[in-house]
Amino acid sequence: MRLRVLLALTLAVSLSIVSLPAAQDVWPPVKRVVAIGDVHGDYEQFFTLLQEAGLVNRKGRWIGGETHLVQTGDIPDRGPHTRKIMDLMMRLEKQARKAGGRVHALIGNHEAMNVYGDLRYVTPEEFAEFRTSDSGRIREAFWQQHVEQLKKEAAAEGKKFTISDQEKQQWFQKHPLGYFEHRLAWGPKGKYGKWVRSHNTVIKIGGTLFVHGGISPRFAGAKIREINETVRKELNDFSLLKDGITVAEDGPLWYRGLAQGKERELAGHVETVLANYGVKRIVIGHTPTAGTVMPRFGGKVLLIDVGLSKYYGRRRACLVIEGGKPYTLHRGKRLELPGPSRAALVEYLSAAAALDPPPSPLEPLIRRLRAASP
Repeated sequence: MRLRVLLALTLAVSLSIVSLPAAQDVWPPVKRVVAIGDVHGDYEQFFTLLQEAGLVNRKGRWIGGETHLVQTGDIPDRGPHTRKIMDLMMRLEKQARKAGGRVHALIGNHEAMNVYGDLRYVTPEEFAEFRTSDSGRIREAFWQQHVEQLKKEAAAEGKKFTISDQEKQQWFQKHPLGYFEHRLAWGPKGKYGKWVRSHNTVIKIGGTLFVHGGISPRFAGAKIREINETVRKELNDFSLLKDGITVAEDGPLWYRGLAQGKERELAGHVETVLANYGVKRIVIGHTPTAGTVMPRFGGKVLLIDVGLSKYYGRRRACLVIEGGKPYTLHRGKRLELPGPSRAALVEYLSAAAALDPPPSPLEPLIRRLRAASP
């Protein structure tokens, strides 16, 4: 009976469209904001960073008071404990709200990929998080369903049905134990799929705009609510994805221009975004830095994907904004963001590198900056 129910529910995942209420996406200035970039399944590093920022205690309970935590997307993929992290975030959402704070889990490209079924970066451990004592029987039931479908297709074409041991083995490798439970949980009515679909892509808190990838010239004039509603709509109706902003290279989940483009060429665009959205700065993840929070465009763009996860080297830092002033929290120590000069940047990076276990991943960048002509 349970297998029949799961089969029916999994089919419904691909057919259901769930309408969810819009989450608040514009907030007045608050006393304190902690912004954390891409996590990619590394629970240990994420939890340590939350503790260093004074947001949780040893038991993982919220102690951040009225602080707003912004996680700019990409919790899943490339690491083993995505489900554990999402469960923690769900608990913290409730606890922070009760204390007068907030937790904002933004939609990144990897959240979106898990929703619409692009599983290229899902690790075996992530599927295993959903494994139960029934997983073997569930997978076998789906295999039999797959075989029956192939038989019908062969009969319709007047062909003899055959399937090799190699084909079966490949199918089982593609669908490890926990796979089908994972897909159900990420579906529109599943615990995590519903949770992600309820979130925003872009939010504004006081004078700061937060988004996973960035705001490209195509979306410089778009409204925050317009972007958020469009992404939610596309994640609830996959037929809209092909020409949608969720998968667009210059869309807010994928755009890398603010992180990698030439500052001289994009300076005007950055000023346009700041003016249109009424903010002083843009905070983005998505593109890994050399190992700490990095300012661009004179501090008007701040990159916070520091490579937190094991996959990227377990580099630990986040952005904190207190009283409207941003600074870096690098391995638990406050570092003031540098001014526009190269010397100031080298001093900032050197201070961060001194806090890292040797050798610091920042050292190659420091050497290049010192060797560059003034």
